[in-house]
Amino acid sequence: MAVELYTGPGQPRRKFSLDEIGVLLGALGNPHRRLRSVLIAGTNGKGSTASTLSSILTASRMRAGLYTSPHLARVNERIRIGDAEIADEVFAGLFFRVHDAAERLLQGGALPQLPSFFEFLTAIALLYFAEAEVDLAVLEVGMGGRLDATNIVDPLISVITDISLDHTEWLGSTIAAITREKAGILRRGGTLVTLPQHPEANQVLGEVSAELGLRAVNAAAYMPAGRTGVAGPYRVEALGARVEVESPLTGSHQQRNIALAIATAVELASAHGFPVTPAAIADGIRHTRWPGRLERIKPGRFELAGVKWILDVAHNPAGVWALRAGLGDLEARTPRTLVFSCLRDKPVAEMAQILFPLFEQVIFAPIHSARATAISDLEAAAKATGTPAVSAGSVRESLQWARARGEDGLVVVSGSVYLVGEARSLLLGGGGEI
Repeated sequence: MAVELYTGPGQPRRKFSLDEIGVLLGALGNPHRRLRSVLIAGTNGKGSTASTLSSILTASRMRAGLYTSPHLARVNERIRIGDAEIADEVFAGLFFRVHDAAERLLQGGALPQLPSFFEFLTAIALLYFAEAEVDLAVLEVGMGGRLDATNIVDPLISVITDISLDHTEWLGSTIAAITREKAGILRRGGTLVTLPQHPEANQVLGEVSAELGLRAVNAAAYMPAGRTGVAGPYRVEALGARVEVESPLTGSHQQRNIALAIATAVELASAHGFPVTPAAIADGIRHTRWPGRLERIKPGRFELAGVKWILDVAHNPAGVWALRAGLGDLEARTPRTLVFSCLRDKPVAEMAQILFPLFEQVIFAPIHSARATAISDLEAAAKATGTPAVSAGSVRESLQWARARGEDGLVVVSGSVYLVGEARSLLLGGGGEI
């Protein structure tokens, strides 16, 4: 969502509120009012938590809608029912319905401007889920919470994942300020599922919970007892039975996201009558799909070089720390090469200090975004860490260079969703030969 918030020099900053998405959805028959939903906010882990919960619901033989952002390669990725992305023809039909409604509202003076890209997609997703009569819609908040378009729904459960500093220009410069924005998804008398985290975040969530008289569910009961940070399967107690937790999502930080998904699934079963079982929880976790998160790629044409490829969309300091910890869980391989790029609103110097020293070589790749960090700034960040770095002319070239020097070693592609999305497409053969 953040990409559309940045305007050119001299252009006024767009103001967001729930009023405009409310007017648009009203013209479409208020589909959000026909949905039961779970709303998930936070800085990191929202998508992993949402995809895991959706997979659990699907394993429970329910029709689960899943709305996430951003996408890696195709916008359809953002809108799913079960394992299936929204079909092109369905997406196109809904887009024109939403667009035509927005044009009529604009011409009639009911809207001051056309909806944003994210508002368009949110309206399409809610309309799609309502008309498909899903049992539950799992919605990932785009940014913040209070003014995010997804917050138009009235969720059965609100989930808040780990909070850290990100999008400070829009959400505030402190953990407390950012938490209060994200706490905007909470409802009076509702239910919050979360985990203990940064003290400032804990304090704000406690204050808001008391103000709203809501019930707070601590997902810590679904963390591996005495084994935090240890890789591999583990067991937890859920719905009166022992559940084997074995997720394809790599990294010990995923234990927190999985715990949030389990706690939410248990709450849906115990408080709202959803047919979730311990077996479905285990099966759903086991079959979760969430690409680009410590994802191991095995592109056939690169296997001759013996290169091990890992893709991760870590794009802020907290995400980079999680990536660093995840790499520590993997077997040691040399040489290690990093293909990296990020957007200019990210603290590149801090991210470089955390990540670059783990690698023998960093290769910078230009990305297709007006907000991309200048290569000169990336090079300066690498120099400050003492890590050798070179700059490629394209993502394709950066992968070629990494392949050439990564024989019998590890190549990590990270720093931006734009970079990971393009690299993933190339590595899997979607963008022609490399």
